[in-house]
Amino acid sequence: MPLDTSSYSLALLRLDGRRWNELRRMHAQISTQAAADGSSYLEMGNTKVICTVAGPAEGRKAAGGGAGGGEAHVQVEIGIAGFSGVERKRRGRGDKRTSEMQTTISNAFSSTLFTHIYPHSLISINLHVLSQDGSLLAACLNATTLALIDAGIPMSDYIVSCTAGSTSSYSGNDESADPLLDLSGLEEQELPFLTVGTLGAGEKVSVMVMETRVQIGRLEGMLAVAVDGCKQVREILDQVVRRQGKRILQITTG
Repeated sequence: MPLDTSSYSLALLRLDGRRWNELRRMHAQISTQAAADGSSYLEMGNTKVICTVAGPAEGRKAAGGGAGGGEAHVQVEIGIAGFSGVERKRRGRGDKRTSEMQTTISNAFSSTLFTHIYPHSLISINLHVLSQDGSLLAACLNATTLALIDAGIPMSDYIVSCTAGSTSSYSGNDESADPLLDLSGLEEQELPFLTVGTLGAGEKVSVMVMETRVQIGRLEGMLAVAVDGCKQVREILDQVVRRQGKRILQITTG
């Protein structure tokens, strides 16, 4: 018997049953790869990402290890599995969107990590995307934060990220359009959205990327919803870090 979806619009629910301000299920783990200096696994809905961190290590000059005025160079590489999305195709190293995400993540953490402690060294971040269902950049940023914490590289605070969108497209001049939190893959295909990353528990925005067009009057509401979502994400990541810290403490003392 098919699902009766007539009540969804009346209750203002989305296709997956969430309200406008609800996050998808989020699951994260730390220290998933024993061979890496730091590693993490993160799920945001059906978007699944593995992150590994190597370093700080002596950087080669070709990789920019000697640049940056005596500070560490943050290098990011993203690998997207061919089976991760609906279209089963493998993105090459020259893919434009992948390169943009790598640059965004590198710039965000270069300003957050205490890179001056490790002069002329290289911090290598490798992200492997296993499944895509929206909020890909946000998932990569959150997974990177956990992996860097696991590696013990000092930073000023967490970088946490979330997406927000609008219920009306750019062409539809709908003044009653509402903001949405944590968009899925289907919603990102139909609606304008932005990815926001905040530093710590406050409202300091360190990353904001928008790949679609939106009416300027809706931008403030979308940004406010995204910042509120980042606060919820930070609480989840903080619980993961504290749980791992308690487990390590029990192993060392017991």
